[in-house]
Amino acid sequence: MTIRSFRGLIANNSVDTIHLSTNTGSTGYRISKMSLINKNAGDVDYSAVVKVYSIPQTTVDNDIDFSDQTLLAVGYISTDASSTQSPDDIIIIFDNVKFNQDIYVTCKETSASGGDSCNYYIELEQGKLSLDENTVATLKDIRNIKGR
Repeated sequence: MTIRSFRGLIANNSVDTIHLSTNTGSTGYRISKMSLINKNAGDVDYSAVVKVYSIPQTTVDNDIDFSDQTLLAVGYISTDASSTQSPDDIIIIFDNVKFNQDIYVTCKETSASGGDSCNYYIELEQGKLSLDENTVATLKDIRNIKGR
């Protein structure tokens, strides 16, 4: 299996697109790792929710709803600049689902400081999809987009 990595600095209240789609849809991906770090690590109190979706997002929020079938991963980061023992709390949860289309990363800061950006790093396992897996992944994305 090939591992592809993507990293970026995402601003508060914004959406980044990770382009993955191909003409045939025969290449599939699965999230294998996700990490977060505040842009100003250790300098400020900071907390944010970073989410990864399988369909484009029109709004950015900090609501976490695991019943949302388009939610592929979520990360929560909380930094306490005054703490010397454990300055960062990070929780990362991701689904074990295969997808073959673009994914969308959102960031919503939940702290009072306002305006800080968050760095993300995502590793995806890349592999060839069978015709059945390709069809299921593509139809699931179409259904989820139309259901919105």
